[in-house]
Amino acid sequence: MEDLIEQNNYKNDNELPFVKLENAIVQKCKELKEEAKNLNENIQEISKDGFNESAKEPIKRYNAIKRVTDTFDEYNKILSDIEELQRLKKKESDNELLAMEIQEINDLQAKANKASEAIKEYFYPKDADADKDILLEIRAATGGEEAALFALDLYKMYNKYAIIKNFNFELISSSYSASGGLKEAVISVKGKDVFRLLKYESGVHRVQRIPATETQGRVHTSAATIAVMLEPEEIDLKIASEDLRIDVYRSTGHGGQSVNTTDSAVRITHLPTNLVVTCQDEKSQHKNKAKALRILRSRLLSRLEADKKSIEAKNRKNMVGSGDRSEKIRTYNFSQGRITDHRAGITLHKLNYIMEGNLDELLIPLSKYFESQKSLEIK
Repeated sequence: MEDLIEQNNYKNDNELPFVKLENAIVQKCKELKEEAKNLNENIQEISKDGFNESAKEPIKRYNAIKRVTDTFDEYNKILSDIEELQRLKKKESDNELLAMEIQEINDLQAKANKASEAIKEYFYPKDADADKDILLEIRAATGGEEAALFALDLYKMYNKYAIIKNFNFELISSSYSASGGLKEAVISVKGKDVFRLLKYESGVHRVQRIPATETQGRVHTSAATIAVMLEPEEIDLKIASEDLRIDVYRSTGHGGQSVNTTDSAVRITHLPTNLVVTCQDEKSQHKNKAKALRILRSRLLSRLEADKKSIEAKNRKNMVGSGDRSEKIRTYNFSQGRITDHRAGITLHKLNYIMEGNLDELLIPLSKYFESQKSLEIK
């Protein structure tokens, strides 16, 4: 049975894939079983002369972990049944009976998968923010014009991903470099599991490639930063009007030239934190103000969340670093067609495919990596 849990080696073209229960969780479940046994003995001792108030907490703890240990026992029983069917299957010569045994194994493996997911949910509770909408911020960092062009490529990549995933992708604010690259952009992204899928994108994204303006064929390195922020509702965060300074001015285009004859651009400063947000994409001052407030609210919420986790108050700087090339979380090497996520050690030799928006091949393994890194804290 121990080998069955460890190896998880059910291989057959007609059988369903089997989700492995990590060894660390198996060990934790065994520890919980021992704790439940000791708690039960303690409760019996405390309550031998009738109910005792001091038994309430042990009973509460026992009931909480008993559900997990019972599911773990069920999981092990299913594994034992599968093991027995596997032995029978190897000796089976009747094709009809063989098909029935394979179907039964499939049914049992589906039950084992369900049990393992229930156990994992105890140790890794579902992220309450998984389905929340986000603001995705892209900024050109080290590298001048090439960094701005790379930031634009990242914008296009996430836009294509949003189309594939049927997310709503709305550009809230943007500014461009003289060559048409993206200096910065804030995008609202809405959809099922959008935060769960994109939350690990925050950080420095480094690019290595030959710029279009390079005449000697040399590879240049530049960077862009990504920040993923939850987009709060009005009820999540109230901002007092006296805490805001709102300035209006004429919007500018590429190279700084005026593109509007009215003061429609808006700059909002949050006085207590000195956070500044500008927006000039719309011709209407009212619309620019509304968009700027959305961005400000998200940045403030991100800062508050960071404070809760005992991270430095300057949340955005912590999220994306300084923008220096050495602080990368991911490298996009175009000459080798390679994309590498340095946190998880994931390397894919299909960069062009990823840049076309096929991000799930990277994001899903990355999400699994971070899930596996979570400490198994017993509730």
